[in-house]
Amino acid sequence: MAKLKTDWILFLTIVAMVGFGLVMLYSASSAVAELRYGVEHYYFVVRQLGWAVASFLVLMYFKRMDYRRMNTPAWAFSGLGIVLGLLVMVYFADPRKHRWFHIAGIGSFQPSEFARPALILFLAYFIARRARLINDRRTIKQALVAVLMLAFMVVVADLGTALVPVITAIVVFWVAGLEKRYMARVALIGLALVAMAVFSRGYRLGRVIAYVDPDYSKIEAIDRHGWIRGYVQRSSSVRDASYQPRQSKIAVGTGGVLGVGLMQGKQKLMFLPDAHTDFIYATVGEELGLWGATAVLAGFVVILWRGARLFLLAREDFGKYLALGVTVSIVVQALINMSVVLDMAPTKGFPLPMISFGGSSLLSTLASLGMLLSVSEHEG
Repeated sequence: MAKLKTDWILFLTIVAMVGFGLVMLYSASSAVAELRYGVEHYYFVVRQLGWAVASFLVLMYFKRMDYRRMNTPAWAFSGLGIVLGLLVMVYFADPRKHRWFHIAGIGSFQPSEFARPALILFLAYFIARRARLINDRRTIKQALVAVLMLAFMVVVADLGTALVPVITAIVVFWVAGLEKRYMARVALIGLALVAMAVFSRGYRLGRVIAYVDPDYSKIEAIDRHGWIRGYVQRSSSVRDASYQPRQSKIAVGTGGVLGVGLMQGKQKLMFLPDAHTDFIYATVGEELGLWGATAVLAGFVVILWRGARLFLLAREDFGKYLALGVTVSIVVQALINMSVVLDMAPTKGFPLPMISFGGSSLLSTLASLGMLLSVSEHEG
């Protein structure tokens, strides 16, 4: 057997980011755990540590596996089938939000997080088989059906979670050589579906309006009867959609260059909602300043670098597109999360990969990175 070649730069970056995430999670959640949830201050970090151990075992499993063993219909289609089945089940198991399975003794499990690795495996398999016929209409229809079906099921639970796999699919097809006319049609379909999803929920529309026109001056110049404002305000989820990004910017601004110090942040003390989940990057900025925030960004730049390198060096199409899909999905999610925290995009619930609290997100991310490491080891 050939000696495997571990990409130590990538592997150690992953270990460092997960470890850093646990430290920041304890800082961001310890006070909230006691004040809001009435549990021990270490409650969230202990749960995340358990998920981290399980996720690293999954990462090592995929890392040691020859990625070419996944280049089969069984892997490509069973992953999609399992995720779709779980999304149907969670629709009824969680009648209110359609997102979570609640498992006693373990916590919550979000199946939509696994849409990313399932779709990446499918796309890598599909494009490797149809690379020379990528612009054939039958090829496009088959791929579009799979992507839209999965995206629709995820959107039912969470619009934000659906954006990452859809953007990943678009980038992969673009790199694979899909013609501009087809890309334009797919983009139009995607924009139409996103617009429908946004307008279908008042709180979603409220977040977009809070970003582009917080005082409704432009909207009311067109909507003189105030129907849009009324529709948004009837949503019980929205009262001040700009509150969260405003508190996030206060946190980041307070941190300055050097930060106020680990555990010393104030915005996490009931001012900034989701300070230990979707907005943990604001806590990093407040406590560790520009240097800490830049270090997190640098970690994702390393993943981008090593993933792009693998895409260029891989000898087989399946390995190329597997590496591309994993890299794009993780980096895109990180960039969207950071953009939301810095109020550069409308508020949306995106966990920051490997940093935010969330076992499903961590397991999905490390499983994907395990596949990326497998491409690295078995291309040597």
